[in-house]
Amino acid sequence: MEMNSPKEIIDLNINGAVNKANLKLSKMIAMGVLAGMFIAVGGVTSNTAVHNITNVGLARTLAGCIFPLGLLMIVLVGGELFTGNCLMVMAALDKRIRISLFLRNLLVVFFANLLGSLIMDVLIFYSGNLNIGDGAVGAYTIKVALDKATITPLKGITSGILCNFLVCMAILKGAAAKDAAGKIMATWFPICAFVINGFEHVVANMYYIPIGIMAATNPSYTAKAEELYGITAAQLEHLHVGGVFGNLIPVTIGNILGGFFIGLMLYFINVRWDNN
Repeated sequence: MEMNSPKEIIDLNINGAVNKANLKLSKMIAMGVLAGMFIAVGGVTSNTAVHNITNVGLARTLAGCIFPLGLLMIVLVGGELFTGNCLMVMAALDKRIRISLFLRNLLVVFFANLLGSLIMDVLIFYSGNLNIGDGAVGAYTIKVALDKATITPLKGITSGILCNFLVCMAILKGAAAKDAAGKIMATWFPICAFVINGFEHVVANMYYIPIGIMAATNPSYTAKAEELYGITAAQLEHLHVGGVFGNLIPVTIGNILGGFFIGLMLYFINVRWDNN
């Protein structure tokens, strides 16, 4: 199978970053909204599939096999994803884009991803998806959101680093392939790995936590959550807007650090040091 070399992968990413940095604002927002919705689709689908599997390893493995469909939609169809766009640091370091344009892209795409995720939250909540299993999916959604809303800052940062290390590797590996099948296979496994290990992805959490907050407003879901997971009313008090930011802030920091680390390492290896 023909594929791009590591140096060609980095060159492709840098050229892509130039295009990303110069997108019209309206297009950047639209593509960011779509990417947020795509990642949310991966989240809801994996939640639905594993909600009644009690074996943690089996549940995470199945979720890991399903969740990557969100990133695959972005890779194959297009979209602006905050975590992947951290790799634009290579183009900034190579002086191909201005730092201001790099930061503009990250900021706009972050909030566009959030908007797309929130749109999907509302659609899923009213779609009846959470009613599956007599409200068991709704209960599981609450459990997942509660776990994320009560994460410690240290865990959020370190888990975020590991997550985006793998996400950025998935994107770069996908660029190695020259056909759709190769891109799917190359992208799939790093995303599968971060899900199985339970690492934190800020855009995914933009879906998981708000949908959990919404689910907690339904008495049948909260009753089911207490029945299945022993989640009490006192614990549910952690599901609020503050809990969203308590997760997103450290996870965002971690995701940025993880993306910058892999981007800078591969840039120096394949560009800066390769020329010396």
